[in-house]
Amino acid sequence: MIGNSMEKITFVIPSRNNLEFLQLAYKSIRNLKTKHQILILDDASKDETNNWLTSLNDEDVTIYSNPGPDRIGIVGMFDKGIEMATTDIIFAFHADMIASPNLDVNILKHLKQKTVVCATRVEPPLHPPGPEKITLPLGDEVDNFDYESCVETLRSLEDKNKGATTEGVFAPWCMYKEDFLNIGGHDELFAPQSKEDSDLFNRFHLNGYSFVQSWDGLVYHFTSRGSRFNKHSGGNTGINSPEWLHTTSKNGRNFIRKWGHFVKHDKHMKPVIHHRYNIGFVVKNCTPDKLRFLEVFCDTIYTDTATEEILRYTTEEQKNTPYNLSDRIRPIEDTPKNDVIVYIDGNLITNGSQETGMIQMIPEILDGNNLEVGEYELGNIRVKVNTIKTYDSDLIVLKK
Repeated sequence: MIGNSMEKITFVIPSRNNLEFLQLAYKSIRNLKTKHQILILDDASKDETNNWLTSLNDEDVTIYSNPGPDRIGIVGMFDKGIEMATTDIIFAFHADMIASPNLDVNILKHLKQKTVVCATRVEPPLHPPGPEKITLPLGDEVDNFDYESCVETLRSLEDKNKGATTEGVFAPWCMYKEDFLNIGGHDELFAPQSKEDSDLFNRFHLNGYSFVQSWDGLVYHFTSRGSRFNKHSGGNTGINSPEWLHTTSKNGRNFIRKWGHFVKHDKHMKPVIHHRYNIGFVVKNCTPDKLRFLEVFCDTIYTDTATEEILRYTTEEQKNTPYNLSDRIRPIEDTPKNDVIVYIDGNLITNGSQETGMIQMIPEILDGNNLEVGEYELGNIRVKVNTIKTYDSDLIVLKK
């Protein structure tokens, strides 16, 4: 707040084939007491989105259109919109969200430099409930949804939860534009979407940003309409689209390659990050399936997998990642040069085995045991620590 006036926000909203939801999002933002800037990025929509946008008579709406035919995705669209924003404060908003009546007031009262403030999501029961959100069956499609009733429910929750906060981070999130740009925005590794938010939140956390979840700043979130449950992408309400299944698998593997472990967070969605080490796996009895499983959890894998099988894997997988697989996959005869070397018998890597679980937790094991230079036995796995060095700081700021 500046004096008695509300600071202006730019609501940045990518949208693709989501007109019926986008219209509700726009209406709810315009029903806030302050007339904020709205920046809508139309990502090659094939519905009537473009016609509706061009018909808007609103001088505080900026429109950016990707003519297609291919989508850019929310990674590129959010970054483009935030760069275009004309206010100091940006709000990364989704097209399938409806703002509570006092969303802006209840978000901005927590906002400071190097702080990310997120709204509490009220969602239909399409995903399991969790302590970071409110699950209410207020409708999962426009034709079984009552806008006025939803807004009154959100207003009631604002009063009930007045002043309540927890520490977590997820969409929709609000922050100073400068703080977003200072870490380089989203990582294009996760384009067009999926795991891009987890990567971004990890980098916020490593850079010392604070997280505030406002429980009296809320949105109703129809849930996952950008790609996962998008009817135009082959999905439906509660049904995953083939497009999303591909990108979430691809980007899940790239997330592990980058961070060294799966996406982790506490019960309120605050990131949990283990140190990033330089790790090499030396694997005998390594079948093609085990090569595929193990490769993402290390920086280099030294394997006795047959040469033709390695070639088959790299040919298929290289199109899913910018990481150079020829550098990452080496013959077992090569001398490992990694800081930490893990020696594994592939015969022990089976579903549910202790060794399989341990391989996925090597960074966590190194963090928890304060291992010094030397050799260690972890059950049937041998670990050689050549040097104690972490690479966390290399992950914070993107170099574009």
